[in-house]
Amino acid sequence: MEYLTDYAEYFNLPVRFDSEVLAVRSDERGFVVEARDRAYAADQVVIATGPFQTARVPAIAEQLDASIVQMHSADYRGPADVPHGLVLVVGGGNTGYQIAQELAAAHEVHLAVGSRQPALPQRLLGRDLFRYLEAGRFMRVTVQSRLGRRLQGRDTLIGSSPRAARRRHGIELRPRAVEASGTEIQFADGSALSPKAVIWATGFALDHTFVQAPVFDENRGIEHRRGVTAVPGLYFLGLPWQHTRGSALLGWVKDDAWYIASEIARAATRISEPPAVRAAA
Repeated sequence: MEYLTDYAEYFNLPVRFDSEVLAVRSDERGFVVEARDRAYAADQVVIATGPFQTARVPAIAEQLDASIVQMHSADYRGPADVPHGLVLVVGGGNTGYQIAQELAAAHEVHLAVGSRQPALPQRLLGRDLFRYLEAGRFMRVTVQSRLGRRLQGRDTLIGSSPRAARRRHGIELRPRAVEASGTEIQFADGSALSPKAVIWATGFALDHTFVQAPVFDENRGIEHRRGVTAVPGLYFLGLPWQHTRGSALLGWVKDDAWYIASEIARAATRISEPPAVRAAA
């Protein structure tokens, strides 16, 4: 928050906090951005809400008894949030492993992993792994390249591994959680477990239902090229694989931001007044 405040002051930008956007609508004059307390008229709009919007929780969570404490990783803050006793963490990505390792110091922890991911160390030869990935331009692999097409949908464990989880932290690894009933969760190998708490480290889904413009395909995927849509003046930023492997990561989103900023400048035919603000009806 402090960084954003300083950024806005440095560039003399009007920034409004606590302004939930309910809808972005395109019309013949441009766009209307509807917030809870007002509406903005704009010639161009950038949707920069990022890739982590709606927490995904499997349907089997609804079958668990109310006595089981459940939370998504988005709501987890630390071991104090979790009751004593056996804990099941569901999700074999970086988040799942990291939460499981933190909890293992004071809990019996089981980790359900649906599909194994290749594991890489966080540091290699005294340097952070991302220094090597950047030096090798791995984070700049484009979505349309042969390597990019192969990598899409594949994740990598960084700084965690199944072996370390078992040997260093005493975490019991389980296969995919497939069913739930009462206080019990069943796994793909036929085994079952009755935990006191379940942490769903099962990721997030994109949610652009507030965007009311013809920019979606039949599966509600965004049709764009490097964040530029077919609707003049409407752009997206921070999408997974928007242009490169790093498009949704803080260290590399600036490349897409620079590209979109240049497109905005190119589309602008005149210097306009600040967006109009109207009281919401």
